[in-house]
Amino acid sequence: GLRSDVANNLCFLDDQTVVYPAGNHCVCHNIDLKWQRFIPKEKSSGMCAIAISANRRYLAVSECADEGTISVYDLREDPSRKRKVLGGGDVLVRQFVCMAFSTDSKYVIGQSGDPDWTLFYWMWEKQRVMATVKTGGVTNPIYQVSFNPENHTEICVSGKGVFKLLHYFEGSLKQSSSPKLESHNFLAHGWMSKTRVIAGTDAGSLMVFDSGDLRREFSVTASFPMQDAESIVAYSRGFACSAGKGAVCLFEKTEEKDYIKTRIPEDHSISEFSQAKQQEILTLCISPSEETLAASTDSGQLYSISLSSAEMCKEEQVHFEFLSHFFHSDAVTGLSVCSRKPLVATCSVDCSVRIWNFESTLELYKGFQEEPYSVALHPLGIFMLTGFADKLCFMNLLTDDIRTFKEFSVRGCRECAFSHGGHMFAAVNGNIILIYSSVTFENTLSLKGHNGKVRSIIWSEDDSSLVSCGTDGAVYEWSTLSGKRLSESVLKSCSYSCVTMCPDAKTVFAAGSDCSIKEIQDCQQILREIPTEDVLYTTIVMSHSGRVLFAGTSAGTIRTIKYPLPVKNVWTEYQGHAAPITKMVITSNDQMLLTVSEDGCLLIWKLIDKEGWGLKRDKEIHYAEETLITKLDLEE
Repeated sequence: GLRSDVANNLCFLDDQTVVYPAGNHCVCHNIDLKWQRFIPKEKSSGMCAIAISANRRYLAVSECADEGTISVYDLREDPSRKRKVLGGGDVLVRQFVCMAFSTDSKYVIGQSGDPDWTLFYWMWEKQRVMATVKTGGVTNPIYQVSFNPENHTEICVSGKGVFKLLHYFEGSLKQSSSPKLESHNFLAHGWMSKTRVIAGTDAGSLMVFDSGDLRREFSVTASFPMQDAESIVAYSRGFACSAGKGAVCLFEKTEEKDYIKTRIPEDHSISEFSQAKQQEILTLCISPSEETLAASTDSGQLYSISLSSAEMCKEEQVHFEFLSHFFHSDAVTGLSVCSRKPLVATCSVDCSVRIWNFESTLELYKGFQEEPYSVALHPLGIFMLTGFADKLCFMNLLTDDIRTFKEFSVRGCRECAFSHGGHMFAAVNGNIILIYSSVTFENTLSLKGHNGKVRSIIWSEDDSSLVSCGTDGAVYEWSTLSGKRLSESVLKSCSYSCVTMCPDAKTVFAAGSDCSIKEIQDCQQILREIPTEDVLYTTIVMSHSGRVLFAGTSAGTIRTIKYPLPVKNVWTEYQGHAAPITKMVITSNDQMLLTVSEDGCLLIWKLIDKEGWGLKRDKEIHYAEETLITKLDLEE
């Protein structure tokens, strides 16, 4: 996933690697080799903007917790180390909305946001504020600041009704030019030379300034008036500019010292799914060799295109390709793994279901007219359940498609799960749990007893029982053979959100609205309560070894708690997502933890103990390679 709410959210580290924010991390993603490394953050705090230095060594991250700061990381160290933290000093800054490095990478400018809109100028290695100046206001927000590429004492500031060139001299920043441009909303700008700047407006105009004076104005696309020029990036042959939704224009210098326009339209092969026509381009960046142009969009997607002149000349229309995977563009609400294949299924508010191979890539995608509420993979990895507002669908996972095989009239199914053997599945309908046969599709049992909505269900390892919890404060254990309720634990003051159990099914854990985890013996007696202290546990899961309990929080963090539970409330916390975690699962071999969140990200965690070894199980599982195909597809 990609965080589209972070300013300047894509930049090149080198020709093969891009940096972008995802969850509560910045990710270094190698485009060719497909590996990723994470730039860890020490605490859960908001991220507002990122910027990379001209020498590609340092990354500045604007973070906002109690107050706004800019953290500078050294990308040449692994893991990347935080070098310096820059703040407003005596001035209380809520957040820095944008920032930039000087060409020699020695200086940083940062623009604070509401309420004072002050520009700070640092010699960042010494954490020294060289100068400050008020640049905008509540009605004149600033969107971009930059250094002159050949002179670190000259700065350009642009925003709503603001276009300023500032000069640094003897501890102060003075305005060197002030053209009357209050009616224009400048969204982006780029330096073409040491005196020339091109700025883009929300009306689709490009304005060329030389030494601060307006020299020329023209439209981004004559045939598409009033298109936002949201991002501008300069390179040696000219510059690239976003031209409204799903389009980029290239302006290349010709022999007559003018520009020619090359429009890069949306890729029609993907627009059916990602609605490329509707995507606003947020950030453009060009690789150091100037061979690749990359773009990020407001629906959280990353695209790239080759800029080699040979390819540009071959065809007038050039199509963007996905730079990484086709990400979810909204909160992920469902998550499921299977035991026989390295597959994980996710569903999202963006009305899609995706099947990922957690060892390699995105395998299958399916878009729907309505939002899928829940997903469950069959242990074999060739069937799947998907819950919708008006039905539950049993689906076949084919080599290149997800097809519905049978529908069940289960309304609003937000929880469903196959048994470990795969011969049964459970589906929640409000406060009732329905058990079906995966072979005959007959509804064999209806488990009734909850007075509130059922929020979580889990099968025992031998499939002889099922445990459920609900908003009514009840945790019930059911026999999946007779349908009888075997045991219960009811605490009406707590609304439970998630339940898990030990491998022997004798101890159950439940998390809920009272900010604690309950350890329940035989699903009857509450043995212990583990208070969370400051956050809500949104989801919990026990490792298959029964040695570690994992908890996801409303702050997006992961906590690991040893089992048997320690006398004191001791856990280890890891930064993960930028929003509440919605679901969490562990692979059948205890090697990986998978988490999804309202931030639209799927994170895959490798599980290792203190000695650096994986959480080994007694028996190793070898994944199957068989696939499902219809007779018609086979004959074709």
